[in-house]
Amino acid sequence: MAQEVVMLGTGNAFMPYGRYHSFAMIDGKHVIDCPPTALASFRRSGVVVSDIETIFITHVHGDHVFGFPFFLLERRYISDRGMEKPLTVVAAPGVRDRLKQLCQLAYPGSLDEIFETIHWREEIEGELGCGLTWRRFVVHHDASVDPYGYHFNAGKNGSFVHSGDSGPCETLYEQMAQTKMTILEMGLPEWVESDHHHKPSDIMRIAQRLPQVQMIITHTFIDTPGVQPVPTVTDEYPEHPQNVHHAEDQFKMRWDGTNWLLGE
Repeated sequence: MAQEVVMLGTGNAFMPYGRYHSFAMIDGKHVIDCPPTALASFRRSGVVVSDIETIFITHVHGDHVFGFPFFLLERRYISDRGMEKPLTVVAAPGVRDRLKQLCQLAYPGSLDEIFETIHWREEIEGELGCGLTWRRFVVHHDASVDPYGYHFNAGKNGSFVHSGDSGPCETLYEQMAQTKMTILEMGLPEWVESDHHHKPSDIMRIAQRLPQVQMIITHTFIDTPGVQPVPTVTDEYPEHPQNVHHAEDQFKMRWDGTNWLLGE
């Protein structure tokens, strides 16, 4: 069962000021996706790369997986040269081949040996040796990149949902309704014409519909307030209900046995 979740990064693909790419870590051992800024996130937080046991892949857009070759490179040549520490990747069928191609493009031949040591888990539902369970479900995003969300410890105390990248989606909201906390993306400002990400008005609607769910906003287009005088898009948060929390990098959520304690 997950006890602590840390947002190592909270930015969208354009990496607003003050943010690394969206990136969550569970109990210091498991991460959701492996973005281009993954190593920077680990270094900033003092996480030893070879201590990571599991990577859950939501989809294969570049801002979610292009850090994977660098992650393997660091383990192979710095933190686990003997390749003694096991690594599991949980992902949809087909992701293994796409990540292998990515590694070949990045460092031809240099990652072959460590890539073959990875344990791949492609089932929709499963459990790790530590007891952490997952349920993968389809979300509304670019279908060509196999987009999924994850429900961790579904049906148990301390369960939570990670939306991956998704626009408004009933499948996602059904999973959210079963838990007390969701890490939810808000990748686009209101004026962008796309339904592949949540916008502020979408967050407002779902927050009002599910007031019992604490929503941790990630994959945001909003700069960390006060970091840069000229923002990329904006550094002002929209007004949302009290169950919506616009997370900064390194925001923490801790399960105390009854509730999720936020920002501790």
